[in-house]
Amino acid sequence: GLGAHGVVVPQRRSASMTAVAWRTSAGTAAKLPIAMATNLTRTLRDWAEAGLMIVGLDADGDVDVDGLDLATGPLVVVVGSEGRGLGRLVKETCDQTVSIPMATGVESLNASVAAGVVLAEVARRRRIAAKG
Repeated sequence: GLGAHGVVVPQRRSASMTAVAWRTSAGTAAKLPIAMATNLTRTLRDWAEAGLMIVGLDADGDVDVDGLDLATGPLVVVVGSEGRGLGRLVKETCDQTVSIPMATGVESLNASVAAGVVLAEVARRRRIAAKG
């Protein structure tokens, strides 16, 4: 719904595409390419070499979502696992890490909500740039 071109999940240590995931996608999973990466870090490096910027969601990000200036270019958004976040090698592969400002007393969002917040901001910035 926010203009993503696809989803990539790591082959190991990730949530799989279950029946529940298909249902909660409201039919989008059937229309959006979903791929499995044998080695996520290598896949991200390949995309970086092809000219895409890699942004990882991290509570201690380099910038917060309001400062995500990379949003209008070719972009890969990496969402870590709930609880553990991004793996060390994946985080090192990112061009930038992005945090979401949180209200006092709130520690974090779950992975799907955090992804939605960042993708909504990317879509908003791209709409503004298109009007430019």
